[in-house]
Amino acid sequence: MSGKLDITFKKLDSDPNRFFDLLPSYWQEEIVPYWAQYQDSASIYVLEEDNQVIGGGIVFSTCPPDIDYFKNDAKQWFDNGYLYLGFIWISEERRNRNLGSLWLKELKNKHPQQKYWLLIEEEKLHGFYRKNGFVLEITINNQGTSEWLYTLNPLSS
Repeated sequence: MSGKLDITFKKLDSDPNRFFDLLPSYWQEEIVPYWAQYQDSASIYVLEEDNQVIGGGIVFSTCPPDIDYFKNDAKQWFDNGYLYLGFIWISEERRNRNLGSLWLKELKNKHPQQKYWLLIEEEKLHGFYRKNGFVLEITINNQGTSEWLYTLNPLSS
């Protein structure tokens, strides 16, 4: 093994299951049954190594099904030109290699003026998103669980 990563970033234009199959089953349940109604307003971007999808995420221009409870509040972010990042996932055997940061960097390079927002449920992700330029906007209480809304605005940095 040479140690050099030969990883490519690309938009997945066909066969979304190449990405969905990578996701944990409970995430698959939140997106796969609804994909037909979202595929025209969302794009899947992946990292590939040797033609195998090893990570990725979905960029939504409408409120995705897993945050339908937040639909009214989400409208203000979409109306202000933000796109929603969801289902960001790196295969477990390839974690701790900065691939999540690589995915975000490549997405920002592809669309340098684009603003993004996302929601996280895991406190351990705060540092990751801050390191990648995201700013905590608000904390949301969703049925007794805290969630945090982060934004990335390249025009304000």
